[in-house]
Amino acid sequence: MTAEPAAPFLAACRCEPVGRTPVWFMRQAGRSLPEYRALKGTRSILDVLTHPDLAAEITLQPVRRHRVDAAILFSDIIVPVWATGFGVDIVAGRGPVVERPLRTPADLERLRPLDPEADTGYVLETVRILATELPADVPLIGFAGAPFTVASYLVEGGPSRDFAKVKALMHADPGTWEALVDRLADMAIASLGAQVDAGADAVQLFDSWVGALSPKDYERFALPATRRVLDAVGALGVPTILFGVGTGELLGLMASCGPNVVGVDWRVPLDLARRRVGPGRAVQGNLDPGACLGPVEVALEEARDVLRRAGGAPGYVFNLGHGVLPETDPGVLSALVELVHAEGPAGLRS
Repeated sequence: MTAEPAAPFLAACRCEPVGRTPVWFMRQAGRSLPEYRALKGTRSILDVLTHPDLAAEITLQPVRRHRVDAAILFSDIIVPVWATGFGVDIVAGRGPVVERPLRTPADLERLRPLDPEADTGYVLETVRILATELPADVPLIGFAGAPFTVASYLVEGGPSRDFAKVKALMHADPGTWEALVDRLADMAIASLGAQVDAGADAVQLFDSWVGALSPKDYERFALPATRRVLDAVGALGVPTILFGVGTGELLGLMASCGPNVVGVDWRVPLDLARRRVGPGRAVQGNLDPGACLGPVEVALEEARDVLRRAGGAPGYVFNLGHGVLPETDPGVLSALVELVHAEGPAGLRS
């Protein structure tokens, strides 16, 4: 799908003036929505996303309910490695879990290249459905996991607090680490390129756990592969977003990877984040998801502070600083959209 140039989300991503501040929410599809829970039933997430009609409907649900300015594809960052048979699953309440973690150079042979149409044709069919069903001014965001974050699951075997095994591999065997993230970069490039060809209007690269790295280690062990993905996808002419959690000290380096937009978590005041990102790139964020769990008035007041810190310069997309929490009242999210559209000052045309 090719969204109209006037779509506020796409304009903001390109640092162009907009008629209203665009807003969408990470993990807006699913989790907090009762209609999602009713549709999903007892199915696993991986089962649901392999049914394009269901995945498309889940993607559309928050657009209808909240009137957000962008839809994000209902999928998961581990789909490419899952679909190519590496041996990973999503365990309820825990997240991605790997049957046999990657620890040696020989394990790299288990990570074969991705053929997007053959391996993940259901994802691309979901994108094609959405290309015809989304309103013209609501672009579709495709996504993938950044090489570091996907690698962290494969090496650790699941979610981690200290990323000890990842850091041990990086420093003890940098050759294997570089080969791993290069292969994952190739998979991300293939997946995102196919999503764009199928109709995605923008892409987000989720580097959720890269905040575990120091700036020096980020520059050495994560940045080159991340930049390669963003360069390849950016060449397709769609806006690119790079997001990570706990990345306050990495924002300048993330901007140097070349995304159009740098996503900011809730730990860094947005005005400070804009200075760290620097000129010429948009920022996205960064309301604390926890602020949405209390009274709606509290969430709205916190959102006003985010908008104030965003300032009036073009190049801002309102979002949370991480994903929607499952306990969130959907009414709070709808109220936030109304507020941002009514009061958001960032980049508004005179």
